[in-house]
Amino acid sequence: MATTGPLRPRRTAPVVTLTLAAALLALGAPGLPARGAAAPSAPDAGGARGAFLEAYRVFTHPRCINCHPAGDAPLQGDDGRPHGQNVTRGPDGKGRGPLKCANCHQEANLPGENMPPGNPGWHLPPPATPMVFESRSPGDLARQLKDPGRTGGRTLAQLLRHVEEDPLVLWGWDPGDGRTPPPLTHAEFVARMKEWIDKGADAPE
Repeated sequence: MATTGPLRPRRTAPVVTLTLAAALLALGAPGLPARGAAAPSAPDAGGARGAFLEAYRVFTHPRCINCHPAGDAPLQGDDGRPHGQNVTRGPDGKGRGPLKCANCHQEANLPGENMPPGNPGWHLPPPATPMVFESRSPGDLARQLKDPGRTGGRTLAQLLRHVEEDPLVLWGWDPGDGRTPPPLTHAEFVARMKEWIDKGADAPE
């Protein structure tokens, strides 16, 4: 058959090869990390225990212990002495009868050394989940924090968000005149808690 000009090669679509994992990742398939997300750490019992032992130094500092006592009354001061005026936890953690926490603890620290500290949500944990830190060993405290039945139903992810964002937790690093802050910065504390969780949340012995 005669032709009227030179033959031109037929255009074909470019071939793109995707692995199954890459294709699923591109589609945002469940079970795979989101694009750009960091992969979770592999379980590391020793690393988790080491991270928790660092965080434990904050949990057992007076800024935390004083509102997480073993008894029904808060503690006060860097020496952890019993709170004056016979203040007790009360049915909701906000004091009992006329001795409500908010009667003395205002929305911000009062000026002057050892004047009442303040925060809008000042309270103790309620008696149903008292969240005791005082006298807890590192292992006992780690197991308590992992148990939603003893943390008000919080998962580990919610616990991390709590220590990262809760205004009353943040107050510990701005405690007012005459009080020492915890031994780690807040950022260091959150990082150690995240490391503990990411590496498997193993409890020290």
